[in-house]
Amino acid sequence: MTAEPSSNLGVLRALGIYATTLVIFFAIDLVWLGVVAKNFYRQHIGHLLGAEVNWGAAVLFYLVYIAGIVVFAVKPALDAGSAARALTHGALFGFIAYATYDLTNQATMRDWPVLVTVVDLAWGSVLTATVAWLSCHASSRMF
Repeated sequence: MTAEPSSNLGVLRALGIYATTLVIFFAIDLVWLGVVAKNFYRQHIGHLLGAEVNWGAAVLFYLVYIAGIVVFAVKPALDAGSAARALTHGALFGFIAYATYDLTNQATMRDWPVLVTVVDLAWGSVLTATVAWLSCHASSRMF
């Protein structure tokens, strides 16, 4: 039995939206991590960082996080025809996700700076809202 053309289009559309969101996220987050906030994190949590990045865990995080942005912010916004929904849902999803990480660190680590938590919560909210909004706009035109 073969899949109906409309279901294939749905899968292709979903993959396109995911890929669009992934590209937008990396473009923005790499500038933040590699340029804007690079010295900030070294200064405040450098003593907690490993010598090497665990790339397997990093890639898995990004794949899962991008899926979360698509499911919880981009798709509902596209369904509603509302880029504003992408912005608000993205901000909320980013805040919750980054709060999970940072507040857990705040609660369990001896030397986790409050400033890092505050900056990360703001960044997670702005980053995810921006990515969701841009992805919604791009995806509504392309897919």
